[in-house]
Amino acid sequence: MIKMDYNYHTHTFRCSHATGTEEEYIKRAIENGIRYMGFSDHAPFRFPDGSEQYYRVPTSLVADYFNTLRRLREKYADRLDLKIGFEMEYYPEYFDSMLDLAQKSGAEYLILGQHHVYDPPKAIPSTKPTDDPLMLRWFVDTTVEAMKTGVFSYVAHPDVLSFVGDEELYKKEMLRICEASKRLNLPLEINFLGIRDGRFYPHMSFWELVGNVGAPVTFGFDAHDAQAAFDRESLDKAMEIVKRFGLNYIGKPTLKEI
Repeated sequence: MIKMDYNYHTHTFRCSHATGTEEEYIKRAIENGIRYMGFSDHAPFRFPDGSEQYYRVPTSLVADYFNTLRRLREKYADRLDLKIGFEMEYYPEYFDSMLDLAQKSGAEYLILGQHHVYDPPKAIPSTKPTDDPLMLRWFVDTTVEAMKTGVFSYVAHPDVLSFVGDEELYKKEMLRICEASKRLNLPLEINFLGIRDGRFYPHMSFWELVGNVGAPVTFGFDAHDAQAAFDRESLDKAMEIVKRFGLNYIGKPTLKEI
């Protein structure tokens, strides 16, 4: 039986689309052999017009996020190595400000989750099906640019873009993410939420490319409820993908301090 003793992709109720308490997640993780855990809720940010995207931790709850998790880290210190960070998009126009806020908030690590194509306010969800080559190219360009910043520990669901256009074009463009991952030694995540929910990702064409390139691969539960803080069924399916494409699975990723 494959064992997994880490997970750095965990959310909290503050993002408005997760449920349960942090302690419930932690208990579930510990009971199933997780020894290295990270909470990486969606990074807070108030845009120049004063708006905050609905799925992020509100800036008003940032202190509560860190204070709660620091208390729990101390409580479970003998059983769990707990880190506190954020999952963050790369919006070129706002990146410096978003990073500054994350650092000042106390984030210990960041994972890249490119949930949108284009900068706000014209952002389009990456999960919205598209056959537009420009959207594909923008997604890849910005993902690679984000990877080069050196602040992200790994790329969450790198295949989150729902591109339904030309398959050969998809492979040509997405290959650039795989090559950047190999060159920068920055892991790509097989995302368990996509497996659990039967989403279009993990995208098999993408992971075939990853295998061909030999880019480093890690796993993330992407937990939005306590039960998902350990997901045996998705773990087994993820290992099937690893074996199918001969992926360079590295296990627990190294977290980069920001």
